[in-house]
Amino acid sequence: MSARPFLFISARPEVEAVGPEYESVRRASGLDASRLEHLRLDIDPLDAVDPDAFAGIVVGGSPFNVTTADERKHPVQRRVEAELAQLAERAFDADLPLLFTCYGIGVLTLVLGGTVGTLHGEETAAVEIELTPDGRSDPLVGVLPDRFEALVGHKEATDRLPDGAVLLASSAACPVQIYRAGARVYATQFHPEVSTTDFVARAEVYRHHGYFPASELREVSERLAAASVTEPQRLLRRFVDLADA
Repeated sequence: MSARPFLFISARPEVEAVGPEYESVRRASGLDASRLEHLRLDIDPLDAVDPDAFAGIVVGGSPFNVTTADERKHPVQRRVEAELAQLAERAFDADLPLLFTCYGIGVLTLVLGGTVGTLHGEETAAVEIELTPDGRSDPLVGVLPDRFEALVGHKEATDRLPDGAVLLASSAACPVQIYRAGARVYATQFHPEVSTTDFVARAEVYRHHGYFPASELREVSERLAAASVTEPQRLLRRFVDLADA
């Protein structure tokens, strides 16, 4: 079994969301803090670490949107997206296990030549995800049941899969919820790391970011708290197991 650490890369400028996101990933993955290092890409450049030193890398979400016009993107966002693109290319070259979540799926889709748009955005909620036949047979995603509830909140999504990418899961409102590119690079539109409690706290941080009307925070929080979301975190634990094998 590999003794190398894993790396979690965050791209959130909101400090009150960064620590809880790391803890959500750590808990869901089953790793202790000594095996899950953290890089805040909004502050530190990617070359602050050596990706090849890690058994696997997980990229978290962000309020950034890849569909924002380049001239309107903050310089930090432009750098983050350029460095995540470099990371994806490095992962393909080095056969490095890499999992993009939410915001990251948009970055990966563009890097690989797919398209991203705002047609399939989903408000903050628990939604039903269904695996495709390829998803059911996939070594990572196949650990999940054919249908399961997951937590989403995004303004953009993949409109067209990159050539060669394998669709692994969909929801009614968002056709691309998980895909695989190559052998070990994955992207999820939903958040696999969070519990409903985690997501309620995150909704409070982002209540003015347009994921839902800010005046509906209480209703959104109650709806999230009542949801039964038990399966997605298995994806991160399985990611660790496969990377360690």
